[in-house]
Amino acid sequence: MSLSLDEVRKVAQLARLELSAADLALMQQQLSAILDYIDQLNELNTDGIEPLAHPLPIHNVFRPDVESSSLPVEEALGNAPNRIGDYFGVPAVFTDEPISH
Repeated sequence: MSLSLDEVRKVAQLARLELSAADLALMQQQLSAILDYIDQLNELNTDGIEPLAHPLPIHNVFRPDVESSSLPVEEALGNAPNRIGDYFGVPAVFTDEPISH
């Protein structure tokens, strides 16, 4: 399927791209080649073929989600550069005021 320059210009406009005349000609060739390849793929008989989410066999590599105890506060905050009570001290996002210690 060959695209016209007007069609390529329309696609470029939709993508908010400003293309020179040379770039338009190059895009016309490249997009036409892509569409030709898709037409070639559409000729394949895919009856009885299941759609794939991934081309390789994959499996879940995550460990089971098992409840366990968390770190004690002292251990979790032991190396915190700025600690406020039992929490990490971080700069405020919506104010210019410094964090009180």
